Amino acid sequence: MAVVLLLAPLLTGLIRKVKARLLRRQGPPLIQPYRDLIRLMRKEAVLAVNASWLFRAVPYLVFAATWVAAALVPTFATGLLFSWSADLIAIIALLGSARFFLALAGMDVGTSFGGIGSSREVMIASLAEPAMIMIIFVLALIAGSTQLSNIAEFMLSLAAGLRVSLGLALIALILVAIAENSRIPVDNPATHLELTMVHEAMVLEYSARHLAVLEFASALKLLLYLSLIACIFMPWGLAPAGSGPEAYAIGLTSYLAKLAVGGFLLALFETSIAKMRVFRVPDFLGIALMLGLLGMLLLFVSRSF
Repeated sequence: MAVVLLLAPLLTGLIRKVKARLLRRQGPPLIQPYRDLIRLMRKEAVLAVNASWLFRAVPYLVFAATWVAAALVPTFATGLLFSWSADLIAIIALLGSARFFLALAGMDVGTSFGGIGSSREVMIASLAEPAMIMIIFVLALIAGSTQLSNIAEFMLSLAAGLRVSLGLALIALILVAIAENSRIPVDNPATHLELTMVHEAMVLEYSARHLAVLEFASALKLLLYLSLIACIFMPWGLAPAGSGPEAYAIGLTSYLAKLAVGGFLLALFETSIAKMRVFRVPDFLGIALMLGLLGMLLLFVSRSF
């Protein structure tokens, strides 16, 4: 839990730095997200007059659910203390709960921006969650479990092999991760234009410590999906259960390298593609859903023969 808490802002800072350098700009330092969070925590919160108790409680609920979900993903080792609860369905349920409360908070104050952002977020979720369920079904059929430590150990074994279904699931998971984290081309986290923003519209009324907690939760969610991709499809270097300090050090080093590569590839992708229109997002996520469904059908066909 401490590892994901410390690395989440650093990952955000790395992506911003790489994007700036690819655009031939100096860019902010890597530790700028930490400075921004500290600065926001020191400010006085300004709340709308008609804000309810839900508006005040949602940032902490979203942060807690996202933090627990990110901490359940095996990052540098399998068989950790709470690995028995690191189930893919449980993680998706935690993320869905956080999204539900955040959409409610966006509509709580009654502003037009919050309503637009919440409606768009629910639209994206209604398409991303079925695709994620299909990906889970593919992994469960291949590994025989939805528990992440078991999936990682299976992928490390020779029984996994090279499967077309795994490739389709990987592409589908990348598409879902981009949409769930409101990244380009689905959304631009660095803009506040009313015609394009989704996540920023829901948190537009927040300030000070509430905004800091929500920004931290957003960074944790991005770290979660990169960790999920690394754990399932690139589990090399994960320390097995009961390993010594040396194996844990190797696992932590490999995890940092995976995050660095993932952050660089994400920044490269975002600088080489334009943002799409909101009405094209269903087509984008429909591809992920069809890839997951196709991967599951391929598994059924291969087993029937």
